[in-house]
Amino acid sequence: MRTLEQALQDHELIVLRVLGEWWELDLMGADKVRCVSALAEVLAQLDMTQEINFVSPEEKAALQDLIAAGGQLPVAAFSRKYGEVRMMGPAKLEREEPWFDPESAAESLWYRGFLYRAFDETADGVMEFYYLPAEMMAQFSQPVENMTVSAVLDDLPALSASAAPERYETAVTDAVDDLTTLLAIAQTTSDLLEHPASLTSYLQNGNSDRLSLLMTLADEMGLLRHTENGLRPTRTAVSWLQLSRETQLQEMANAWSSSIWNDLCHTPGLRCEGEGWNNDPLLARTALLENLERTGEWYSLKALVVLIKETDPDFQRPDGNYDTWYVRDLQSDAYVRGFSNWDLVEGRLLHFLVQGPLFWLGMIEKADSTSSASTSLAGSRFRLSNRGLNWLKDTPPSTHEISVPLVVQADGTILVPHNASRYQRFRAARVGEMQPVAPGQPYAYRLTPRSLIEAQEQGIQPDRVLSFLEEASDRPLPISVKRAISRWQERGVEGRMETAVILRVKEAAILETLRNNPKTRDLLGESLGDLAVIVRPDAWQELQKITAELGLLLDANIYD
Repeated sequence: MRTLEQALQDHELIVLRVLGEWWELDLMGADKVRCVSALAEVLAQLDMTQEINFVSPEEKAALQDLIAAGGQLPVAAFSRKYGEVRMMGPAKLEREEPWFDPESAAESLWYRGFLYRAFDETADGVMEFYYLPAEMMAQFSQPVENMTVSAVLDDLPALSASAAPERYETAVTDAVDDLTTLLAIAQTTSDLLEHPASLTSYLQNGNSDRLSLLMTLADEMGLLRHTENGLRPTRTAVSWLQLSRETQLQEMANAWSSSIWNDLCHTPGLRCEGEGWNNDPLLARTALLENLERTGEWYSLKALVVLIKETDPDFQRPDGNYDTWYVRDLQSDAYVRGFSNWDLVEGRLLHFLVQGPLFWLGMIEKADSTSSASTSLAGSRFRLSNRGLNWLKDTPPSTHEISVPLVVQADGTILVPHNASRYQRFRAARVGEMQPVAPGQPYAYRLTPRSLIEAQEQGIQPDRVLSFLEEASDRPLPISVKRAISRWQERGVEGRMETAVILRVKEAAILETLRNNPKTRDLLGESLGDLAVIVRPDAWQELQKITAELGLLLDANIYD
């Protein structure tokens, strides 16, 4: 922090002489060095704890905010509340004499020697601050009575509510299940990960933002690695799959708290655009988590947002500048700028952090019935789950977990209950074809020739498949399953079902003609007797067109 002499050096000589007149010093004729020295001596002797009571209420509030912030605040944030200090050169200062009619509380403090301005290096880069010099700030080792922040807190609505709501959603834990599914897909059909929309039927929650978060966490936690053949699970993933559900969730929450995943860019109702600006997602998470009371009581989300707005509004824009980001409001299709739109960006973001990531990771319970992140700030209540409380208090999670066995059915379907081991489900996915998820039903994997071939390609032979299924189900396998796997091992694929387009004709001569015609022969496949033939699925429309040109109209009853 700069000293008084360093602070006064930045003033024009005419301003130093004006300050001298205020403090009954005659500095006319003195050079700048003498003016600075004389003023620094006088100002250092002021009792600032008393002087703060002699200024106007707005000026007092400005000084109190500076003191509460440790002696300095970003220019943009300070000016937003207490006005600007008009910067002028010597000629304009002498002509306009702004000290006689200050336009703001900030300007009034400036011309009394109580406010100064300078650039400082911060973790977020070089930033301009208003500040109190070291000699003045040193007098406030104890909090100033009636600090602005304290007064604000007294006026805020209650953050917590003791009465539980009539209806609420308990904490979910299915982020663990869906991440297990993604790891299994990466092991067996990694190309599916390149098409997020196609994953929906295999996930407990198909929200695209949630899926994006899970994929980012899997990468940052070292559960996935990039290879020439796409994403693949790592050894770390195998270890993670064998942990208890509570440990897995806590590790995911830890990863999110330091993740590069940008919550702002996934906040409903907003779209981040353009280049040349960026935000630090860690700042928003830190502001939220620091303001969560470590109790199991219900919180008013609206009150929490108001609290942060009043006490730490610039949590994600430390410079207090609200005009440099390109964030579009999707409803109005306009860029959202200025502090007046704080609720549309910061407010929505805080709401999303609670209703989105914290809920997805099982850290909170919600009082409303909407599982997706809403943009409404009114009426929502939530509370930290026991899991969330343990996470914020750094309490180690429970490692004890009872897992139920898999069920192998006679038709070759492997059923995996939700409370089965995630590691065992991952192994089941390596030997069976994944089936779409049905709400409230176990995960299902079907043994097929294709799945057994893929298992072999991973080094899993049929005898190991049988051993795994018997071990994981904790009971003898159905005779039909043993017989089917053994028979496939000996004979390979003995039958195939497929979707086909079939052309049937009244006379064998018609097929003979089509087989010999160079325009149509390549469109036909396997014969099914003298009067039927398989048509390539992607070629039936072309065949219909060509035969019409040859004078033969084909009827088509084909449904997608």
